[in-house]
This record gives sequence, C-alpha cells and structure tokens, in this order.
Amino acid sequence: MSAAGDFGERPTATQSWLRKTETLVRASIATLRRPSRGPVAWWSQRRLFVLTVFAIAALLATMVLFDAWSVRSARGLPHGLIVAMREFTDLGKSGWFLWPIGAMLLALAAIDNLTLTRLSRGVLAAFALRLGFVFLAIGLPGLFVTVIKRLIGRARPFVRGDDVWAYVPFSWHPAYASFPSGHATTAFAALVAIGALFPQARALMWIYAVLIGLSRVVVTAHHPSDVIAGAIFGAIGGLLVRNWFAARRLVFAVRTDGSVRPMPGPSIWRIIKAVARRPLSA
Repeated sequence: MSAAGDFGERPTATQSWLRKTETLVRASIATLRRPSRGPVAWWSQRRLFVLTVFAIAALLATMVLFDAWSVRSARGLPHGLIVAMREFTDLGKSGWFLWPIGAMLLALAAIDNLTLTRLSRGVLAAFALRLGFVFLAIGLPGLFVTVIKRLIGRARPFVRGDDVWAYVPFSWHPAYASFPSGHATTAFAALVAIGALFPQARALMWIYAVLIGLSRVVVTAHHPSDVIAGAIFGAIGGLLVRNWFAARRLVFAVRTDGSVRPMPGPSIWRIIKAVARRPLSA
C-alpha cells in the first residue's frame, strides 16, 4: 500500500528483500495513520441514537417473533434446497476475500522491491490502496464480531433447537458463537466495500449478501436475529473504514457536502504495464 512520494518511504536497491518489505509495511501504516484532511459526512448524534434504538428493538422483536419459528420452518424445507444452501453458505467465509487479497498485496510488495519507475510505483500503489481498503473493510468487522460472538455465547440453532434464549457467555466454543453471524458480517462488509469502489456492482453484491444471510438460517447455523446483527456490524464497520480512508483522501474523495465518492483507479491494462515497465537504468 505504499509508493514513492506522498505514499511513503521508497525501498533502496541495497536493502535486503525482508528489509524492503518491512519498509513498505511501515510506510503503508504511516499512510493510513496520516492526519485527516477534512470532515466526512456522518450521522448526527440524534440520528445515531434513533437508529441504535430502532436496531435494538428490531433485534429483540425478531428474537421473540421469528427466531424459534425459523428453526422449525427450516427443518421442513426440501432436502435439495438445504444441500444447495450448505454448499453456497461457505462463500460467506471471509477467507474467500482476505486470502486472495492478502496474496496480491504480498505480490505487489515483492514487485515493488524491484527497481520500478516512479510512474509504475504510483500505479501499483493506487491499486494496492484499493486492495488494502477492501481487506480492512472486511477483515476488521469480521475480527470484531469473531471476538464479540464468543463473549456473548449464544447457542446455535442446531445445538438447542428452538430454544432461542440459550446462552453460555465466555464459552469460546464454536457451538455457542451464534450472535452475531460472522458470515453475514463478511457478506455485508463486502457489499459496502466493493459497492463503495464499484457502485455498478451494488445490485449483485446485495443479492450475494442477502442469500448468504438466508443460507445461514436455512442450514440452522444461525437465527434471523443473528444474521441481522451481523449485517449491521458488517455494514457499519465497512462504512467506518471507508470514511477513515476518505478523510485522508485515500481511494475516496470527499465532496463539498461531505459525501464520499471513489477516486478513479488504475485500469487492469495500466497495472499490467506498470508491472512490465522498467527504467532505462535497470
């Protein structure tokens, strides 16, 4: 996520590969921690309070009215649908996003350790920043929920059936890590992150996120309230990461009214050319 100039210190040719990689990581962290360059529009305290109260009320109502009913209903669904959902639901694991993105970031770090032109490094830095944004927007909410759900200790539907009030706090056992849904957190964080970069992909990402949430209920891994809570954490977490980047004018620009828009990014063709380009002195 680093580049020359504004994006941090440039590795030198005499440094070892490990040292160069360390330099790039330190520069990337410094870039993300740089001071804010202006405010980003966010909800007012009053609106945030109203939305919080509404979310809590909706979760409690869902627990009372729908959670037990969903478990009983899921048991009566066609076997073929349940099998299909068991296959599909794995696409909600964060690893489907984080491992490929992490591998690409490592590859870019290795490429950046080679002697590239300043223009090439700028193109690769812009691409790496976008990858880094998606990685953090999905990974941070997921990490938060991974800890919170184990502290809460709600039993999954396949453990206690339609007993929706079964809790074993601080158990740290996967069977008691139902609330919130980690898959839903990942899916809705991905919806926000990818949708923020590519608004044209939002409709497809909405379909993906909703189906992941439904699949968790169908396979009785989660109650509906777990999915709703995961969706809230994922969406808000993704928005907070987006606003952090936008406030520092990284990946996103801020309009005069405080709203956020994605900056134009390098095309695949420009990225390929940047990788292939070498300075005359190389």
